[in-house]
Amino acid sequence: MARFFVNRPIVAMVISIITVIVGLVAMSGLPIAQYPEVVPPMVQITTTFVGASATDVEASVATPIEQKVNGVEKGIYMKSTNANDGTLTLKVSFEVGSNLDMDNVLAQNRVSEATPMLPQSVKNYGVAVKKALPFPLLIISIKSPKGTYDNNFLSNYATININDAVARIPGVGQINLFGGSDYAMRVWLRPDRIAKLGITVPDIVNAINQQNQISPAGQIGGPPAVPGTEYTYTVKTKGRLLNEEEFGDIVVRSNPDGSQVLLKDVARLELGTMLYNSIGRHNSGPAAVIAVFQIPGTNALQVAESIKKTMDELSQRFPRDMEYLISLDTTLPVA
Repeated sequence: MARFFVNRPIVAMVISIITVIVGLVAMSGLPIAQYPEVVPPMVQITTTFVGASATDVEASVATPIEQKVNGVEKGIYMKSTNANDGTLTLKVSFEVGSNLDMDNVLAQNRVSEATPMLPQSVKNYGVAVKKALPFPLLIISIKSPKGTYDNNFLSNYATININDAVARIPGVGQINLFGGSDYAMRVWLRPDRIAKLGITVPDIVNAINQQNQISPAGQIGGPPAVPGTEYTYTVKTKGRLLNEEEFGDIVVRSNPDGSQVLLKDVARLELGTMLYNSIGRHNSGPAAVIAVFQIPGTNALQVAESIKKTMDELSQRFPRDMEYLISLDTTLPVA
């Protein structure tokens, strides 16, 4: 056999080339792992108690959740962080090699047991339980080089136009936006006036909740209708209030003499943000900072490349004087 290939070198080279090509094709489909899993799987539990201090969050939110999550199957330790902006971040680490999907389900079941003991505002906000890594894959800064836009505009633009597109990328597990908050109608009460009129803060809160809501108005001509009715019309109402003037006309109290106390009589209103506890900066200029976390077990290089490609496409629709840059790329040492 050896003499056959010695006398026919071309045949030997062709067979060698074919063997190499077949090997390369087969290798691309093989699961290759150079290193075993050494980082414990992690599940992150987050929620917000709006307006509460870190002590209040610890007493009314963190403690009930920690008591239920403590002792979860295959859990090894957990770390809880309470902040003065009302946020709670509880990171639960599980044994190395455990199934992360099952770990997430087990943590979610424990959180469900603690939900009835949480404040109502926390229930309304929701408690998120997600698979996570302790460090971000990429940090993206959205900024306005000439200062045309402030933090509020940049952060809200990122929330509406960027976060959803990035979250749909395979391998992206979580997106955190730093340095801004959603737009909100700020109601600054005047203590002297509400005290003089005998109005309490719950009275104002109830008035806003009752008069700023979407109420279905029903239909005209809907079944069962009188004979001869040919058309059905859906009644559309105005819905939620939109600006300071409309909020200012909310009726806080109607007096027996027919006069009314409006919200603008006892408060100052302005369109601001929900939270003022953090400001995003990049080189001392306003910026929205987006931290992107990958799903554990995914290919970091592929996920990072997909994120960069998506940001290039989204940047083509940016308003003037807005750009993005990658502030932190943890895949650079790997690449």
